[in-house]
Amino acid sequence: MNKQLTPAALFALKEALIHIYWYKKDLKSFLLKSLPKNINISKIDWDALTKRDICILIIDKLFELNNTEILLQLANDICQFRNFDHLKHLEDGDNKASKALSTVKQLKEFIIPYQENQRAEEERQKRIKLAEERLHLFKSYQEELASLRQEFYSLVTSQDNQQRGFKLENLMNKLFILNDLDPKASFKIMGQQIDGAFTLDGTEFLFEAKWTKSLINSSDLAVFKEKIKTKLENTLGLFLSIDGFSEEGVNAFQSSDKVMILMDGSDLLAILEERISFTELVSRKKQIASREGKIYVPFSQMR
Repeated sequence: MNKQLTPAALFALKEALIHIYWYKKDLKSFLLKSLPKNINISKIDWDALTKRDICILIIDKLFELNNTEILLQLANDICQFRNFDHLKHLEDGDNKASKALSTVKQLKEFIIPYQENQRAEEERQKRIKLAEERLHLFKSYQEELASLRQEFYSLVTSQDNQQRGFKLENLMNKLFILNDLDPKASFKIMGQQIDGAFTLDGTEFLFEAKWTKSLINSSDLAVFKEKIKTKLENTLGLFLSIDGFSEEGVNAFQSSDKVMILMDGSDLLAILEERISFTELVSRKKQIASREGKIYVPFSQMR
């Protein structure tokens, strides 16, 4: 809530309003545009009252009704006047224009602190709203992640290996969507089956997911590497093997062109259990691969 205007600020507002126009019809037209529709100034006896009496009546009534926001908006509108050439053609016009300019300048000095306070309050309200939106998004994120976690637990106990692999791809695509990664679901290009793709920090990732009884070996990784190499240079690969990778396979691709990073079921579980976010996990894996040349470092071994 805005703090009420001081008597001095109210006096400055009255003086400025009195002097910005000479004729009552011009003043009335200005007030009809500046004041809200629910402020009815047509009931005022514009013919019988002087311009000064009208201005004092309106401002005092707004103050009495605690309409500080309306008074501030009226003051803001008055302060938008830059010159008073419309007064100069009147008798003693230069003095009238000078007086109007002086009263508006004085009003600005009183109103600036209120404007700053108003802006500070608006910023505070924006921060509150943003915090509430973030909290809402965070709760929604947690709820979605909890749903994916239960989905993964169900897959762990599933006996249908073929359906389990398909459902894993679907689960990962939901995870990409949850993290705003512009995902592309499973697609096929020139005979190549791609389990999915997503974009993270400007880098395009091709995604492969496997859930097999045996560890993923070098031949599986070689096939994935060829898929990646046919794409643009800034394309990387993320290979998810729930049961992990063979040491031989990892070593073979750590010594060659590093175009992929690897994650396993323990990494995915760390994400679903909220120990690390998906985007942070991938970013850290990419950083480790870049700095240390290691394409497979599970979350539990990250420093």
